[in-house]
This record gives sequence, structure tokens and C-alpha cells, in this order.
Amino acid sequence: MQVKHSFLVWAMGSFLLWVGCASQSQRIFQEVRGKHHPAVTPTPIPFEAVKPWYGPRMEAINARLREGDVNILFVGNSITHGWETTGKKYWDQYYAPRKAVNLGFGWDWTQHVLWRLDHTDFSHISPKLAVVLIGTNNSNGNDHTAQEIADGIIAVVDRLHTRFPKMKILLLAIFPREPEPCTQREKIAEANRLASRIADGKTIHFLDLGSLFLLKEGRLNQALMPDFLHPNEEGYRVWAEAMEPKIRELLGEEQ
Repeated sequence: MQVKHSFLVWAMGSFLLWVGCASQSQRIFQEVRGKHHPAVTPTPIPFEAVKPWYGPRMEAINARLREGDVNILFVGNSITHGWETTGKKYWDQYYAPRKAVNLGFGWDWTQHVLWRLDHTDFSHISPKLAVVLIGTNNSNGNDHTAQEIADGIIAVVDRLHTRFPKMKILLLAIFPREPEPCTQREKIAEANRLASRIADGKTIHFLDLGSLFLLKEGRLNQALMPDFLHPNEEGYRVWAEAMEPKIRELLGEEQ
């Protein structure tokens, strides 16, 4: 009887903990929905340099999504976009066989991702998982505070969660950037901390892989990020291998 009672106490405690996490994420979503600043306002990307390819890429992705049969979405900026070029070897190894679609667009900030999600045809798919990595471009200069960057990240996750309530979401911490620890890194770290609060351990999960790209004393490993921002092929390998156990878990694949 004592064992049964202990199990019931544990089960009830676990349930209440999950309910608390879920309630917190919904509360944070509601708070961000009430905010009005650039990072949470869907905005077409304004940069002239992207015009030759941005629209055609949107059209090509929408055409692929209308074909259906999509299990994973990758959402982000140039770092995610790079799975198609620098990281293609590991995309083909890990994600193409799982019917993944790359929704990464170079130059994007959170507000541009929000605009894209509002103009993407998701009507033919029911993905199992979305991997989200966004926000580093918002950290440049004084354009956004850490709270505003976190709000933008949360708004992106909220869009995806609202569109696909049963889909798992793996939110990745913004990767470290710049050669040495600096104020921009500090802002990124705080944005990551604030955004991570929406993880409920059931539908929304948070994973920080930033330490993989750092050497002692916080110096960025140039052997993995030659420009101190974008991974090279080896960087994508390190990223994919480190993320793989969580991907398998969230897809329900055998370990």
C-alpha cells in the first residue's frame, strides 16, 4: 500500500509540474501577443540584396509544401538556410530521408520569419517536428533588446504551435557569435534565457548547443565557424550529431 501511495504522489506531482509548465508557456504567449514592437511585427524583408532570390525561394517552398508528405520543418535564417549548401552532406544524411523541408532564409530577423509564416501554404502538411533557430540578426547593434529578441523568438514558436498544435517544436538557443565574449553575446545569452521559458517539456523543447562552438575562455572555435557566425561543413556535422538524440526522441524513433 505504501508503494502504491508513493507512486500516486509522484504521478500527481509530475502531472502538476507539467500543467504548470504548460500554463507558463501559454501565459508567455499571451503576453507576447499583446506587445507591439518591430521584432514581433510581421514585416516583409526590406533588403535589396535578397530580392533576386527571396521571392522565387518562397514560391519553390510553397510548391514543395503543396505536395504534402513533410515530417520536419527547419525554420530560421542563413544559418538554417546553409543546410542546403555548406551543410548539405549532413542534411542529406540526417534530414532528407526524414522528409524535412528547409524554411531557412538568409538575412531574416524574427519579424521577417513571422511574415513568411503568414505567407506560407501549410494547408497540405501535418509535420511531426519543427526545428527553430532564429534571432541572431536581431542582436546586431542596438536594434533590439534581449527581451525584444526573446519576444520575437516566442512569437515565431507561437505561430507554429498555433498552426500545428500537435507538432513538437525544438527551439534551439541562438548560437554564440563574434571571436570573444562581448556585449552582443551577453544580449544573446539573455534572449536565450528568456525565450527558453516557453519550453513545456511536452510539445515545446529547448536545446542549447552553443558550448559546442566554444573553446576555453569563451573564444569561438574558428575551425567550426570561420566567420564567427556561420558553421562550416564540420560545424554542421557537429551540430547534426549533437542534435540527433533529441530529434530521434521527439520523432519517437527507436534509440
